[in-house]
Amino acid sequence: MKNTIAERIFDFLKDFPPFDLLEKDQLFKIASNIKVTYLEENTFIFKQESQPHKCFYVVKDGAIGLYRAVDEDQILVDICDEGDLFGLRPIIQNDHYLMSAKANEESIIYAIPVEILQEIIKTNSKAHKYIIASFSSNIKTPYAITTNSNLFANIDSLEKTNTFSEVQTAQYSKNPVTCLPTATIKEAATIMSSKRVGSILIVEEKKPIGIITDKDLRLKIATGFISIEEKVGEIMSSPVITFPEKITIAEAQIAMIKHKITHLCITKDGTSNSELIGILSEHDIVVLHGNNPSVLIKELKRAKNVASLKYIREKASEILKGYIEQNIPIIFISKIISEITDAITIKAIELSLDEMELKPPVKFGWLALGSQGRKEQLLITDQDNALVFEDVSNENYTKTKAYFLKLSKKITDKLHIIGFEYCPAEMMASNPEWCLSLSEWKNQFNNWITKPSEKSIMMCTIFFDYNLVYGDKDLVTKMSKSIFKSIKSYEIFLNFLGKNALINPPPLGFFRQFLVESDGAHKDQFDLKSRALMPLIDAARLLILSHNIKNKNNTIERFEKLAKLEPQNKDLYLSCIDAFKILLRYRTEQGIKHNDSGRFIELNTLNKSEKLKLKGCFKPIKDIQELLNIRFNLAQMM
Repeated sequence: MKNTIAERIFDFLKDFPPFDLLEKDQLFKIASNIKVTYLEENTFIFKQESQPHKCFYVVKDGAIGLYRAVDEDQILVDICDEGDLFGLRPIIQNDHYLMSAKANEESIIYAIPVEILQEIIKTNSKAHKYIIASFSSNIKTPYAITTNSNLFANIDSLEKTNTFSEVQTAQYSKNPVTCLPTATIKEAATIMSSKRVGSILIVEEKKPIGIITDKDLRLKIATGFISIEEKVGEIMSSPVITFPEKITIAEAQIAMIKHKITHLCITKDGTSNSELIGILSEHDIVVLHGNNPSVLIKELKRAKNVASLKYIREKASEILKGYIEQNIPIIFISKIISEITDAITIKAIELSLDEMELKPPVKFGWLALGSQGRKEQLLITDQDNALVFEDVSNENYTKTKAYFLKLSKKITDKLHIIGFEYCPAEMMASNPEWCLSLSEWKNQFNNWITKPSEKSIMMCTIFFDYNLVYGDKDLVTKMSKSIFKSIKSYEIFLNFLGKNALINPPPLGFFRQFLVESDGAHKDQFDLKSRALMPLIDAARLLILSHNIKNKNNTIERFEKLAKLEPQNKDLYLSCIDAFKILLRYRTEQGIKHNDSGRFIELNTLNKSEKLKLKGCFKPIKDIQELLNIRFNLAQMM
């Protein structure tokens, strides 16, 4: 007699690791012994510090949040969704649960007896390696790069897959709360209460000699064993464990586990004999794990309102700040932040669609323009977006466009609440000019290309860098084909585009002085965007269009492609890439520092080294503009 339930479970598990590594009979044995459990929202599967169950779990449907309790906070560390495995580590290691597992929404999970898995992995080396690897790398899917179902073929690839957060420099508090050894316990507790912190460091000549935590106050003072009038030395833990400021998250975790402590002191040279500069707590580490990009993306997928999206966008800004401070490669940063921004936009679109009374009458696509379209938007800037919808008959056009304008208004309003300001020039899909049918967009691009004017060229520099964020890919493919068809029929357009690319001269004047704004609100400031970044962006766009290359919007990717297409100019294009990376990072640093777009720089705030570094980026700009000038005969058009 067939076991239909077991067969359904078998069909589900066979696509997920480590079950996809098992023999059919092994997997069917597991499927036949699984207990299926339905969970309502906020139901706990297990709690932190509780004894491990005799089974581990796989998520069939829904989402299970893994929470770590630190002090009085419950911090979300990860979200397990379809196919994710959890609850196995404590069983194998014969230890308590290190986190709590709770259903974040209605969920169905499979409970798998650990005895069966242990029996199977004895004879299945691949599955055994997977389990060992998952423990050593501390992630659910140790071979996965992008999705939970992708496994590399061999165990040697493990070193490539360590979670990025583990090798990050840990972010510690640079303003630790301290007191002198002459202070009483009561005085120390009063300081902790007023500063709203869970620990206080005892320092002598700026060097840390001990620490008191909330736990010390509960166990030693609240119980009455020691008087609150005694000196702090009676209850402080000493000596403290110290590290230098470049400690990684992995090192911090190991140190806390090894010494069974929850706080590390950060000193100038990493020893207790040097000046205290900060404190790193277990709470900080757990928050960092909970703020990693993959968890944010999972949170986004399940966000139910705009307030949640705004909160997640703010957490993404903290990730950006941390990455910049740790000098993480700007390419990595831009990819991470761009993915989060796109995910936020997608969720805003989905929430808006849910609010519409009717489903979309035809297919459509939501386009990100400008820096978001190029995946170079790191700081929160204003919106640049557009919408394309499928062609409809004349009698249905007005009604169809009205639908998409209403939808677009809902989306742009949500993005505004999240933190993306309305575009001052109204280059948004909620503007009837930028919410058009496919045929209208084709005509619009054709007019811009075949009847170039100052305005139309400016529009091309914005709208040519579009990226489909949500909707029908085929519509956008047809748009792209029409653009290249129009350019081919009117090739002189590239010359006009080249002329526009030279509007901003190289950023240095005759005496190698920075060219600054001569008047207006930013008088005597250097415009990093217009004078340095845009010349590189414009050049990359023009050159990639001249090669008839589609689907390359990112400036660095464009130059990388150009380096392959034109090996004779490879060195120039690579130097443009280096310059762009430096400039993009510098603008981001300035934006974070001044809480603005980072566009305008007060030159008198830069030291000599910073000025030299910026000037070093300007030669590639001069050289690439000279290349454009010659290739497109621009001297004749000036």
